[in-house]
Amino acid sequence: MSTIMVSTMFSKMPCVRRRADGPKSGEEFREDFLLKELRLNEKVIVDLDGVLTLGSSFLDEAFGGLIREGHFTHDQLKQKLTIRFSLQSYVDEAWNYINTAKRKK
Repeated sequence: MSTIMVSTMFSKMPCVRRRADGPKSGEEFREDFLLKELRLNEKVIVDLDGVLTLGSSFLDEAFGGLIREGHFTHDQLKQKLTIRFSLQSYVDEAWNYINTAKRKK
């Protein structure tokens, strides 16, 4: 099992979608942190506590992008991924992006 403490290992203010949009993007988090841990571990916890802001574009790209880019299926993520945050609405939003994402053709 692996735990990614986003506020200390990545950023306290992750908010943009793509690397081209600025630093600490959802794309950067997914590609440089999350994918590695998901590939190496049976279970991964993404702990968002300590983050000062969370942009919806960051959440969509970081989590929904796992499906859209063809890295994992919905079922695989339900088994492997846990998202934690003191504000449950953000956890629900991240899972909504995962659940509604469609793989690119």
